[in-house]
Amino acid sequence: MKPFSIGGIQMHVSAAYSNIDLMKHKIEVMASVYPWVQMIVLSELCAHGPLTHYAQEFPNSDEKIFQDLAKKHGIWLVPGTMFRKEGDKIYNTATVINPQGEVVGRYDKMFPFYPYEVGVTGGNEFLIFDVPEVGRFGLTICYDMWFPETSRTLAVQGVEVILHPTLTGTIDRDIELSLVQATAATNQCYIFDINGLGDGGTGRSIVCGPDGRVLYQASTGPELIPIEVDMDRVKRSREEGLLRLGQPLKSFRDRMVNFDIYQKPPSDYLNNLGTLTKPTRMKQIEQVMGENVIDPMTNTNKDS
Repeated sequence: MKPFSIGGIQMHVSAAYSNIDLMKHKIEVMASVYPWVQMIVLSELCAHGPLTHYAQEFPNSDEKIFQDLAKKHGIWLVPGTMFRKEGDKIYNTATVINPQGEVVGRYDKMFPFYPYEVGVTGGNEFLIFDVPEVGRFGLTICYDMWFPETSRTLAVQGVEVILHPTLTGTIDRDIELSLVQATAATNQCYIFDINGLGDGGTGRSIVCGPDGRVLYQASTGPELIPIEVDMDRVKRSREEGLLRLGQPLKSFRDRMVNFDIYQKPPSDYLNNLGTLTKPTRMKQIEQVMGENVIDPMTNTNKDS
């Protein structure tokens, strides 16, 4: 057995004021109650909530607070994400801090939740890091997981644990829970999906193992989620098969097909889906009643 302990923190997040003091308190409690935890992960946009108004340049004093906490407790720390300002662009950025308090990398969310995450630019670089004598870790953030290419890119480079801060307060949380489980199974890895509460989500954080099974699913209140993982389970699953059955990573390696959809321009079908914008009430009415409706802007029939 090759154990490693990861603690997820599911906590209330406000968009009206800073949540850093509460984050500090929760980290201190986790380190005190569960001193065996070696890594702590918080939810997406946990520090300041989901408003780009709080975007700031990196490095900054908030990040330094978490560097000091990681060093104090000798832990790996992923303090959720914050909006990062770079020139005229804003990114949704997660920082990885080692037990010496050093920033080992930052990851920019590749797929902002368009058309709702307005004003945020997607990143284009993966973040993979090794915990010495333990294993290989990688990051995705929230909507990234809806694109299987992100997780598969990490898995084929040996990532054994995907850390996945998320902010989901919408009615599709059940679907996301299924996605986490399926992604863990198809990539034969652990996934820590940590959601927030209040302005930071509806909770129900979930941890899945390399056979796709749920190790723990939180409820809808504040929780500390300390989980010991066995990194040898990833190795065994990938070498012997998921439940000694399917071997998806080996089959992907040995595939006889090249997926040229990634090399070509978008297909006519995709181009015909329309622009990436929020659905409108008028569009919904048209779908139900046809085009013979009154345009409220001009008070005329849309067909005229």
